[in-house]
Amino acid sequence: MNDASSDTYRGRDRFKSLTKRLVYSRHAFWGLGIASFLESIIIPIPLEAILIPLMQARRSQIFILSTIALLGCLAGATVGYFVGYFVFDAVGQQLVEMVSTPEQFEHVRMRMEEDGFWFILSVGVIPIPFQIAMLAAGATSYSFFLFISASALSRALRYYGLGLLVFIAGNKAQAIFERHKVSAAIVVTIVVLVIWGVTLLSG
Repeated sequence: MNDASSDTYRGRDRFKSLTKRLVYSRHAFWGLGIASFLESIIIPIPLEAILIPLMQARRSQIFILSTIALLGCLAGATVGYFVGYFVFDAVGQQLVEMVSTPEQFEHVRMRMEEDGFWFILSVGVIPIPFQIAMLAAGATSYSFFLFISASALSRALRYYGLGLLVFIAGNKAQAIFERHKVSAAIVVTIVVLVIWGVTLLSG
């Protein structure tokens, strides 16, 4: 096994160990909120890997856990928006390079100006880093109310959907999620795009 593979395995083991400690910690709610906040800002934390075990261990608190994850994400989204709004001209290029490419950011900025609400809603499920949508929303002075509303709706679908999965599937939820997460994202994306298209046509 080479050094890179060894480091990857050690990283996974440490993450699993931290997740296990959080599941049984009296600070689990705070830990989840902080993890959700950090995931939405910049750190690539696989939040589902934390949230699903927590829900499985605390099934009477599934709704609370989903809500904490949502609030942590929205707190992060708020910070990201105002970073884009107030300081993008000064440090925006460096921030974009941390999470994406200038070309992808420019594409996102154009989409934000054309169809901001629906684009933000779709970013919750399509493979575009959410951090880019935050920065672009702030940089283009997109309505904060519409930005946070779309963010809340897209992330609520994600977190409460996971809660429903755990409620129905119990201890099998993690395996089901890993097996079907790509197809589920595709289905949700199609639903969002269809609703978006109908809205445009009716308008």
